[in-house]
Amino acid sequence: MKQVAQNYKSGELAVLDVPPPACAPGGVLVRSLYSLISTGTELMKVGEAKLSLVGKAKARPDQVRKVLDSVAQQGALNTYKKVMNKLDSYTPLGYSLCGVVVEVGAGAEEFSVGQLVAAAGNEFALHAEYNWVPLNLCVPVPDGVPAEQAAFSTVGAIAMQGVRQAEVQLGDTAVVIGLGLVGQLVVRLLVAAGVRVFGIDTVEDRCRMAEKAGALHCSSPDEAGVATLERALLDASNGLGADHILLAAGGHSNGPVETAARLARDRARVVDIGKTKLDLPWNAYYDKELDVRFSRSYGPGRYDDRYELQGIDYPAGYVRWTERRNLECFVDLIAREQIDVGSLIASTFPIADATEVYQKLSSGTYPGVGFLFEYPDVPQAAAPPATATAARPAAPTSGGVRLGFIGAGNYASSMLLPHLQKNEQAVLGRVATNKSLSAANAQRRFGFEAVSTDADEVLTDASLDAVFVVTRHSSHAELACRALESGKAVFVEKPLALTDEELDRIVATVDATGNDRLMVGFNRRFAPLLTDLKNRFGDPGGSFSLRYLVNAGKLDSTSWYLDAGKEGTRFAGEGGHFIDTLTWWLNSLPTEVYAVPGPDTGDVVVTLRFANGSVGTISYVGGGNSRFPKETIDITGAGRNARFDNFQSASLWTGRKPSTRKSRSTDKGQRTELERFVAAVKSGGPMPIPFDALVATTRATIAVDRSLASGKPEQV
Repeated sequence: MKQVAQNYKSGELAVLDVPPPACAPGGVLVRSLYSLISTGTELMKVGEAKLSLVGKAKARPDQVRKVLDSVAQQGALNTYKKVMNKLDSYTPLGYSLCGVVVEVGAGAEEFSVGQLVAAAGNEFALHAEYNWVPLNLCVPVPDGVPAEQAAFSTVGAIAMQGVRQAEVQLGDTAVVIGLGLVGQLVVRLLVAAGVRVFGIDTVEDRCRMAEKAGALHCSSPDEAGVATLERALLDASNGLGADHILLAAGGHSNGPVETAARLARDRARVVDIGKTKLDLPWNAYYDKELDVRFSRSYGPGRYDDRYELQGIDYPAGYVRWTERRNLECFVDLIAREQIDVGSLIASTFPIADATEVYQKLSSGTYPGVGFLFEYPDVPQAAAPPATATAARPAAPTSGGVRLGFIGAGNYASSMLLPHLQKNEQAVLGRVATNKSLSAANAQRRFGFEAVSTDADEVLTDASLDAVFVVTRHSSHAELACRALESGKAVFVEKPLALTDEELDRIVATVDATGNDRLMVGFNRRFAPLLTDLKNRFGDPGGSFSLRYLVNAGKLDSTSWYLDAGKEGTRFAGEGGHFIDTLTWWLNSLPTEVYAVPGPDTGDVVVTLRFANGSVGTISYVGGGNSRFPKETIDITGAGRNARFDNFQSASLWTGRKPSTRKSRSTDKGQRTELERFVAAVKSGGPMPIPFDALVATTRATIAVDRSLASGKPEQV
């Protein structure tokens, strides 16, 4: 299928041929008819992508802070790889469309094949021929509503949420500052609600357009224009001023918020809908005690994965207008002819012309505010196969190990695939990802022979020797079992399993198939500086005490790690790394786990006993300083001490003075780990980590949650 995408590093816009998404549970697969171009949000994103790296940094100072924190913990080279991986990838555009349902996923049976729907979401309602859309971001379109008008529904919901935040009443007066696409819709909604509306915009045609839609008077933001509008506003409000100011303008000028204070009545509401500069003049806002509010996108539910992805609705008695109900309300207003959207449509373009369209929109060649992409008319019965194959330069296939990937997210693309691409024994055969562009990015950057959005395409590919499972945690055990059953070697990113039941199934699969060709991505034991320290420490016999401090840091509020019910706790996802490191150092398996919670949510302190009598403590905490090293290890025993500091320095005390070695790079062992795995697959020799160690480490990791729940030590 065709999809519009942009490379954020180079600014390149392209219409790509990518595999269509699969229809997952909890949503529907939609064939696009029309998708709306957001002349505000999208053109801002397009403009940012064309900036230099310095310009991008100035545009996103919040991301710069994250990068600096990452350098302190991960090292400059690893941080650079991750940043460049994110920048040098195609990202999608679009978030508002109308299309036809071609497949219904489990749990979304309220929809039916052939039904016309409006869809929302900057990850789902994209400028693409096919999109998978979750239940709560999709609504039926009433009979009689033209598909091109229903494509405005998402931007309409944004405007509607802004109006709701203003809490307008019949007879109120309002000023809309910024009469672009969102501003025009705000004007129409306010007029429909019985509000007397005024508007301000730099473009005269937009002012006249708003007046035709019912605004009483619109003018330019210069002094003469604002003065004229102010007189009309005071006349209409009996000298009070505006009850509501709705900011739908963008840019870097502070003029909108200053004009808002001038036109607002005492204790009026100022609602920010667009990305407006808000350097509030204190005296003006204080004197009138203005109520400043923000309008968050389409409405309640936005950015809540439980609502958007899991389909968990908010009861109407508590949250009357969710984002889905806003979408429904907007298309209903179109159906009842209570809001005019058709007059906003300036032009409609074939999706194939998207690159040229964005260029001309950015240059101001096209007048108007409403622009749509239309899609080729194809049969509605079903989507094309979720597979795309493209030619690539001939790979060194003679004797090479053919690899398939399920998942190609940031970790796989920055820490695994670059090493495999350089490995002469590895051939990247096929990749499957949930998102179409992720597959396309993986093929473009690493040269996969074929791409897909269906994991079965990888699991059933008889030409592959090994499968990498680099997906979210909840899918690891299932995919690992299926890959083992297919007779392939399997590399699973940690964790191997989230529950004892999942792990029991993996063990049973190995027993039933005889296929124990399994590897888990416990890369620390392969880190050069750490392996060197262990060799220098030696094995003087006896038992040891080990202390592992993990300065995990705070999770971003949007992280899927927070979905512990589905993906496991944060420690369940990461803790295996640290338990495996201790197991490897001691050459002994864990036998008992005792865990207590730390001061912050997600913190845990774990004490492990090992078969050889050694004791290890892992402090996994998130409340530390973001610039403090992430991982430090102290080892004590047999008259020796060792300290390992975040893959950057390693010190050993065996005599009077410590011996310290340092590394210029923060090498956590991925390259060596992958070399060992590929070599084992090629030769048929033992896997880099024994199967019993993988099982013991995973059981110990799972036992941590059991111990936290019971408050007692748990046997492994």
